[in-house]
Amino acid sequence: MRRLLALVAALLALRPAALATDPYAFFDWDVSYVTAAPLGVKQQVIGINGKFPGPVVNVTTNWNVVVNVLNDLDEPLLITWNGIQHRKNCWQDGVLGTNCPIPSGWNWTYEFQVKDQIGSFFYFPSTGLQRAAGGFGGIVVNNRDVIAVPFGRPDGDITILIGDWYNKNHTDLRKMLDKGKDLGIPDGVLINGKGPYRYNDSLVPAGIEYETFNVHPGRTYRIRVHNVGSSTSLNFRIQGHNLLLVETEGSYTTQQNYTNLDIHVGQSYSFLVTADQNASSDYYVVASARQVNESQWRRVTGVAVLRYSNSRAPASGPLPDPPQDQNDRSFSMNQARSVRWNLSAGAARPNPQGSFRYSSINVTQAYLLRSTAPVWIAGRRRATLNGLSYAPPETPLRLADAYGVHGVYTLDFPERPPPASGGAPPRVARAIINGTYRGFMELIFQNNDTRMQSYHMDGYAFFVVGMDYGEWDEDSRGTYNKGDGVARSTIQVYPGAWAAVLVSLDNVGVWNVRSQNLDSWYLGQEVYVRVVNPEDSGNKTEMAIPRNALYCGQLHKYQKEQTPHHKMGVSAAVPRSSPAAGLLVSAALLLAGSFVFAP
Repeated sequence: MRRLLALVAALLALRPAALATDPYAFFDWDVSYVTAAPLGVKQQVIGINGKFPGPVVNVTTNWNVVVNVLNDLDEPLLITWNGIQHRKNCWQDGVLGTNCPIPSGWNWTYEFQVKDQIGSFFYFPSTGLQRAAGGFGGIVVNNRDVIAVPFGRPDGDITILIGDWYNKNHTDLRKMLDKGKDLGIPDGVLINGKGPYRYNDSLVPAGIEYETFNVHPGRTYRIRVHNVGSSTSLNFRIQGHNLLLVETEGSYTTQQNYTNLDIHVGQSYSFLVTADQNASSDYYVVASARQVNESQWRRVTGVAVLRYSNSRAPASGPLPDPPQDQNDRSFSMNQARSVRWNLSAGAARPNPQGSFRYSSINVTQAYLLRSTAPVWIAGRRRATLNGLSYAPPETPLRLADAYGVHGVYTLDFPERPPPASGGAPPRVARAIINGTYRGFMELIFQNNDTRMQSYHMDGYAFFVVGMDYGEWDEDSRGTYNKGDGVARSTIQVYPGAWAAVLVSLDNVGVWNVRSQNLDSWYLGQEVYVRVVNPEDSGNKTEMAIPRNALYCGQLHKYQKEQTPHHKMGVSAAVPRSSPAAGLLVSAALLLAGSFVFAP
């Protein structure tokens, strides 16, 4: 045992060190195709260790997370961690701007710390429309015991993944986009990878497997809901039960009850739900399409069941009604505005969230990012921000910087969109934003498309300070919320409307700003923000390149080859909360050759 621990300690010393006093959680994932039929049609989905969806990553503030990923797909893979900030460590972000994708048959180990974070997040594969095939799962970051939580301890914790779903494989969806086609109306909505309960015989075929959430009467549960779908906003509701909103994407919110809440693509919320109804029957759990023509989208509804332990009958009858405002967009926007920051609650640290007074900080950079419906550029259908459609280079941006490779990108992303008439035509570009370290940036998302969009920023939580219909102008700043705008990482932007956020650029790295709608992202609606500390020469504000970094593009010569080893056959690793137990798991993986380090 002593020799084993000494070996593991020596091997761990080769990697960039996180805080040695904080626990480690180790996971071993075989990412592969799995045959499933969630809507009754057999198809190829992406599973983790043979399961669809993937496992919940359950950790605590400041833990170190080590995830060894074997790519058992037939195409490259990256996993990104939606809402995890990767402080000083964009090398683990899992997007093409920072990482070379893991080749088919290879494995790569992510190692990052959930530094100063709490809350509800999720992970997913970030390239080639793969999220439309699965590969996603929830992330729970618990408070440390020494930090007070602004509500009583729940009796249980439930993760719910909702999302629109197509019966076509993601490779077929990709081909549709490459040919200039729309993806069309989804075939349905999944809840935790399962199809709808048969609430309507004409809409739901027999034999569909549905999800059941088992609860006990009188108990209260924390329910974490994530929209992991491709492009559809969903209204979430539980028949007969209030949803007490308490947190979104790492921020505690002011606590208020909702009978339903619109959850947009890429967003995460957590609620307290008390099983306080009678048990005469089970209750419907519903996620239905929003901001669409309801009569044409009836099938795009996910239905699960909430079952009391003493329930006496199955759920029956009509579903609980959605908001009656399919053509009145003000209800949804007002609901979004009602989500506010809890100023008195602590989060990852004991000081109140509201001690950071964002309204007193001067804005140093401002970008108005305008999206439109897809356009044709050089014979291909593309999506743009400010007239530019991003095309990922073969060499990741951050890796190019580290090795002094020039010409990979430009730092001239426009601060404003081109004029509606007489401006430069849309074009494909690799222009990114040059962020000022410790600056304070304003991002205004203007959605001039006819459908909902939502936008995400890696590496940060931004403050949502305003949204409204119409065109944003300088006077719009007078409507901003200057006190309790919630801090989160994904913001919805309604058609013909704008949303404004403020972000403190204190996290060095190259960070992705993207449309969360998969088709828009795939077609180029993204940009990167480069944040560099010009005074850091000793890795104080950014970690060094990981010793297992993958190399591609113009840096491919540095990459040592791996022998592809498909179908590893190792069972799922169990997370370990203690450093000693983590060493034992590490030892087994290292001795089995599962940890592979590139130069």
